[in-house]
Amino acid sequence: MNRSSISAFLLFLFFSASNAEHSARTERISGSAGDVLEDDPVGKLKVYVYELPSKYNKKLLQKDPRCLTHMFAAEIFMHRFLLSSPVRTRNPDEADWFYTPIYPTCDLTPTGLPLPFKSPRMMRSAIQLISSNWPYWNRTEGADHFFVVPHDFGACFHYQEEKAIERGILPLLKRATLVQTFGQRNHVCLDQGSITIPPFAPPQKMQAHLIPPDIPRSIFVYFRGLFYDVNNDPEGGYYARGARAAVWENFKNNPLFDISTDHPTTYYEDMQRSIFCLCPLGWAPWSPRLVEAVVFGCIPVIIADDIVLPFADAIPWEEIGVFVAEKDVPELDTILTSIPTDVILRKQRLLANPSMKRAMLFPQPAESGDAFHQILNGLARKLPHDGSIYLREGEKVLNWTAGPVGDLKPW
Repeated sequence: MNRSSISAFLLFLFFSASNAEHSARTERISGSAGDVLEDDPVGKLKVYVYELPSKYNKKLLQKDPRCLTHMFAAEIFMHRFLLSSPVRTRNPDEADWFYTPIYPTCDLTPTGLPLPFKSPRMMRSAIQLISSNWPYWNRTEGADHFFVVPHDFGACFHYQEEKAIERGILPLLKRATLVQTFGQRNHVCLDQGSITIPPFAPPQKMQAHLIPPDIPRSIFVYFRGLFYDVNNDPEGGYYARGARAAVWENFKNNPLFDISTDHPTTYYEDMQRSIFCLCPLGWAPWSPRLVEAVVFGCIPVIIADDIVLPFADAIPWEEIGVFVAEKDVPELDTILTSIPTDVILRKQRLLANPSMKRAMLFPQPAESGDAFHQILNGLARKLPHDGSIYLREGEKVLNWTAGPVGDLKPW
């Protein structure tokens, strides 16, 4: 596509988009996805919150308040939410689910990166505590318990995929339900019964950067972030499975693509001025860009093969996003310019639906239909528990000594 064709294309698209956004700002997804998105979990389940020593949660946060703002903070806010939620019960004998409030990602380096290496020991210690002081874990070995594990690769507890696969899910969590940001089909770090959630993105900060809705979307494709992780992947072939490198090498000089490693102060405003926002995998398949794109009405271009997206039974990802296979990244410009304008406009109208945005956020205080409620909806849909989860007297399924020897050290 030459420059004059590009200019004509963008003018037509921006004019069409502007008119459409004024005439029909929102559209509700029809059918089961929209109905599920607006479910109310209250009255459908009861959750018992274990009371643990503060070393598992509050003291970690006091030591490093930065945990409140990083993308793994859902573990903290879910705890706070449940303490005052109407689904909480103080009678464990009537509980459908049991929740253990620990903050395994609140162990940060000086630069603010979470290190999950102590997480398995913390998790084992917490499970040992609840199984010793309450009878509920032992009767099911955790099958009616859920844990929030928002690491890059969930309960595999490592930030590099190769190492995470080698570790596998912590053996003591094999029967529990995992609430995790990581989701990839046929992957050892995703249990079949897991609930995949969005990463944490700060709602108040995003709200403060909203621009008037009538400002046209003058950027066709937008991305800010790493293309190569030189420090952790010096040869450049492993990080993002090469997909980000392919974006840069193919489109760094393409006028349709506004891409850079710079992170400007206008980042949020720029997303609101963009039609498509690239959401490529990094070390893990997901990133907060997915949340930001939905909140700001920028059509997410999802480049992560076999990804399992947040609340996939409630959010119509196929309707609101564009999926591009990692091998097809060199064809991105052709793929995106070939999407009919009416399809783009419908995706924008669906993204403008407030219920879609709410489901991706963990606001303080909580709001009806937000990510907290979507997690509870996911837990409610797994009820009633099958009677087979209860073990016979003396029966054991989980192996307490399985896994790396280092995990057995006291925490």
